[in-house]
Amino acid sequence: MNNQKAIATPTRTKEILEQYGFSFKKSLGQNFLIDANILENIVRYAGVDERSGAIEIGPGIGALTEQLARHAGRVVAFEIDQRLVPILEETLSPYDNVSVINKDILEADVHEVIKTNFEPGQSLKMVANLPYYITTPILMKLLMERLPVDNITVMIQKEVADRMAASPNTKSYGSLSIAVQYYTEAKVVMNVPKTVFMPQPNVDSAVLQLVLRDVPPVQVTDEDFFFSTVQATFGQRRKTLMNNLSRHFKGELEKDQIRETLANIGIEPSRRGESLTMEEFAVLANAFYEKQKAV
Repeated sequence: MNNQKAIATPTRTKEILEQYGFSFKKSLGQNFLIDANILENIVRYAGVDERSGAIEIGPGIGALTEQLARHAGRVVAFEIDQRLVPILEETLSPYDNVSVINKDILEADVHEVIKTNFEPGQSLKMVANLPYYITTPILMKLLMERLPVDNITVMIQKEVADRMAASPNTKSYGSLSIAVQYYTEAKVVMNVPKTVFMPQPNVDSAVLQLVLRDVPPVQVTDEDFFFSTVQATFGQRRKTLMNNLSRHFKGELEKDQIRETLANIGIEPSRRGESLTMEEFAVLANAFYEKQKAV
């Protein structure tokens, strides 16, 4: 283990920022972590060890990257901000197992990066302190690409983490919960106060762990149709399934046809989206897919 002073302290972070005259870009949602204990816990939760590879998104000045480099066999980090590349070259210079790619993760071919940088079949963990404004697009891209990673462990806004891990009949449960849990088992593993960031964000954070599923928990006839139907049932949260589905299928299915389809699968039209389990959503979407085809 390298004995250099951890990057993730208020003093060291200030030193680095002053040395390079770095100013935070609000548009990139930059909030750097200044508590090494929290970073060590994230690495521990991710299950990173010398046999595994780690992929990081948004390394900043290298606080989390450093902890990953100390534990993982190899680390590849995607950093969108060109200004941080020379800083990372210096802060991570003690570690020869780290590569930084100056690219937006949303535009990167992550499968290709994995193929180039890691051994075939190597255990891979994805770890990040994600910018709040773009958390969902990043995670959905990674999940839909079905990357060969064991888990994704991310620090995100607490409210979003709660929504992604939510169960039916709770305030946080919605179409995002279904989308994330279709691909993964989602769990909030740690809450994090705003005081451990520089600059301090306005909201608290949480560490969310997503363990990727080999196969989805339900069988759906058409994934796009499934997700759009789920989204429609939450279109207006206080409205019933009947109301939301009527609006969604307007011009395609009559109200009687919607009522009949729901009756056939034993789901009450007066229920709300938040009361349906993933299994019920799959049955509902498959039934409406067939109904639409038959019309």
